[in-house]
Amino acid sequence: MAETDGDWTAATGPESTDRGRSFLTLIPLVAIAALAMLIAAVIWIARSDAQDKTRADLVSDSLWVEQALRFQLASHQDMVQRAAFEAAKPSRDLDAIAARARVHISANPEMLRVAWLDAAGETYLAVPLLPAEQGLARPRPDSATVDRDTSRPVYGTPFQDPVAGLVIDIAAPLANGAGSVVATLSLSDLLERHVPWWIAEKYVVQIIDGSGQVLSEKARIEPRDPALQQVLPLDPPLPGLALRIAPYRSNFDLSAVMLPAVIVAAALLAALSLFVLQRQSTARKRVETDLAAAVAFRHSMEDSLTVGLRAKDHDGRVLYVNQAFCRMVGHASEDIIGRLSPMPFWLEDIHKQTLQRQSDSGKNKPEPQTFETRFRRPDGTEVDVQVYEAPLIDGQGRHRGWMGSFIDITEQKRAHDVARIHSQSLQRTGRLVTMGEMASTLAHELNQPLSAIASYATGSLNLLRGGRATPESLAPAMEKLALQADRAGQIIRRIQDFTRKRDPRFRQVDLAGVVVNSCDFLASDARSNGIRLVHRCEKGLPQVTADPILLEQVLANLIRNGIEAMVANPARLTPELIVTLTGKDESQMIEVIDNGTGIAPGIADRLFDPFTSTKEDGMGIGLNICRSIVELHRGQLRFRPNPQGGTIFTVVLPTDQPKGGHE
Repeated sequence: MAETDGDWTAATGPESTDRGRSFLTLIPLVAIAALAMLIAAVIWIARSDAQDKTRADLVSDSLWVEQALRFQLASHQDMVQRAAFEAAKPSRDLDAIAARARVHISANPEMLRVAWLDAAGETYLAVPLLPAEQGLARPRPDSATVDRDTSRPVYGTPFQDPVAGLVIDIAAPLANGAGSVVATLSLSDLLERHVPWWIAEKYVVQIIDGSGQVLSEKARIEPRDPALQQVLPLDPPLPGLALRIAPYRSNFDLSAVMLPAVIVAAALLAALSLFVLQRQSTARKRVETDLAAAVAFRHSMEDSLTVGLRAKDHDGRVLYVNQAFCRMVGHASEDIIGRLSPMPFWLEDIHKQTLQRQSDSGKNKPEPQTFETRFRRPDGTEVDVQVYEAPLIDGQGRHRGWMGSFIDITEQKRAHDVARIHSQSLQRTGRLVTMGEMASTLAHELNQPLSAIASYATGSLNLLRGGRATPESLAPAMEKLALQADRAGQIIRRIQDFTRKRDPRFRQVDLAGVVVNSCDFLASDARSNGIRLVHRCEKGLPQVTADPILLEQVLANLIRNGIEAMVANPARLTPELIVTLTGKDESQMIEVIDNGTGIAPGIADRLFDPFTSTKEDGMGIGLNICRSIVELHRGQLRFRPNPQGGTIFTVVLPTDQPKGGHE
């Protein structure tokens, strides 16, 4: 029994499953067929409704056109009847009658001419008076049978004029039997002028005779639809004429021909769409899986960065931040994304500056920019950051906002500050070393004014104790004593300025004064070593922006090195060290020229490196400090061999140097 049941399940199970799948497959096809039939029914109903509406519009518009034409014909009849009545008066004024006819013709160009005929049918007045060769036929008395009993205008037989097209005469008898008035009317012009554009855009309007022949028409395109038309008789007043109005139709009835094809194509397309949809669904799932993996990988990379990333729109609203940025500012991404300025991590004292930068970036051309700013974390610690900001461009190439990269430079700035303090300390140490090297010279410099002060003081005391002191005898000694005291004070103040620890103070400086002060400072040292120190300065040079004390330190170091190099070279030609100042283009150049031992080739390439010295007991920091000071002034310090022996050190400073610090 179990085997039988198993055989039955094996036999019927797959077939049932296949039938179920086939049934499920047929459901969309049946739905598509039903939809196609429904669409066909809707189109048929819509087409029937459209045809009914077209017929209703055709009837309405045809009646409107008929009434418009009849109204215009009645207007012309009244004009002709009034012209006949006025011409029959005994006191008629033919000029006034003609003038009124001209006004009517001017307002109604389809009225070609009005003529007054006598009893014999001869024209005695016509408006306008045209020669026969201009194409308009003369009025024909037999073209209209005048009803003299009723005096009502009557219409003649229409005829084709070579110029005016379909033309008809309107005749009215004079009351006194002395003739008639005949007006010539162009029915072609009547159609052209009094059938409006909105009628002509939809319909062809024709005047036909009793046999259906078209005598005149106003049409835009061909062909017309002969199955759908409206014929309205115009008799009376126009004998044997009718008005036919028919709507336009296209050369090819697309809806009638294409409807079955569209329905079949829709069904085939739907069946094909089912197959394509299944394939696309499988491909879409695969793409979604790959996209999810790619997004997860991108987020993993962004969260692994140490550089903060932040995207914002033009209004300053944050669109995206990565974890590095959140760690940098100390706030979660939920507290930042979607928020407008100001941000919680901005410093209060730079709010205005940050908002102004954001406003300027929206006004100017979108270009990459970089700047430094500072953030404050919730715990109060401040972070210095370097910001690199670039335009945020979407997939369509539109500028959507700004993408910024943030690098924490707090430690870098702290190291820079430490290096700056260390450099300043080295500069001061260098000045102290220089002062130590010149200690004996400075003692000699101070000894001279102090000895003179003691001498003048002793002499003055002797005069006072001997009772020989008078103001006249003491005044010269006191003046010389004060002069020597001032000299000693200047030496001490110069030493204090030279050795004092301070920040650079830039101001407008005359380099000639710096050169003179430096040479005077070291003149006694040069004399004690048997060297003549000479300075030569070009006159009329403009001032430069510099710190004079720092420049004096540079020159003192260079001059001191030159003196020592000349002392170490007993074979020097002339015991003279020259300092020159010259100007060229937009720079000024100070040269310290010695004829000492020169620079050994082995250390020439690293002469300005720290702890490199040409002296056995030298520290090797003097020239390095000198170069740092000159570069602080945006200048250059270089050297070259002296053709007469020794070395020439050159300091080049820009004349238009902008301020690099503050006083």
